[in-house]
Amino acid sequence: MAAASQPVGRQPYAPTGIEDWARSDAYHNSFLIGEDPVLDAVVKNNKAQGLPDIAVSTAQGKLLNLLAKSIGAKRILEVGTLGGYSTIWLARGIPRDGRVVTLELSEKHAQVARENITNAGFASQVEVVVGPAAETLKSLQPDPPFDLAFIDADKPGNLTYFTEAKRLVRSGGVIIVDNVVRNGRVADPSLSDDNIEGARKLLNGIKGDSEVDATTIGTVGEKGYDGFLYAVRK
Repeated sequence: MAAASQPVGRQPYAPTGIEDWARSDAYHNSFLIGEDPVLDAVVKNNKAQGLPDIAVSTAQGKLLNLLAKSIGAKRILEVGTLGGYSTIWLARGIPRDGRVVTLELSEKHAQVARENITNAGFASQVEVVVGPAAETLKSLQPDPPFDLAFIDADKPGNLTYFTEAKRLVRSGGVIIVDNVVRNGRVADPSLSDDNIEGARKLLNGIKGDSEVDATTIGTVGEKGYDGFLYAVRK
């Protein structure tokens, strides 16, 4: 059997870092995700308005879009709107009679998101609700229930948001929680902060939960080393 060819310029299994991951994202995106002036304008506006650069990456946004399409989602719940970047990716994954309900604590962020969502052509399909998500979620009584929930808000609230999402998502529906690996720090017992503990609390809360089936997928890319939890409601 012929020996496997080795990559030029790098030894196999050499350590990699965020520059490598970002370059890889850009390379793959150049083949799989076309030019997108609408979302480019969203990124530009978010930056101009002073919003933090913590939205999902282009590749992650496309993944959310494809997941929504793959399960035939018509109703989506998002916890954590920021400037509406991920919201627009999700809205693109539902039919014209579908709906996205997205929850945001900051009135300023919500205003920016509404502007971006309107400019993207989804004002009639997306509802931005302002207020503490834990309280808003408890007030929701969707009929029919949501098909997909994407949670990307303050990390200490993860378990609360996930617990409410279980109530709000249909059987067979999907719940995704972002940022649960945090550069591997969640698995390091010597480290702790509010975000790490939020991820750990979520994992402890799900352990043995007979109402969901879940896994964590680690990711690397232009946003660094992190990962998301993917759960299916039984």
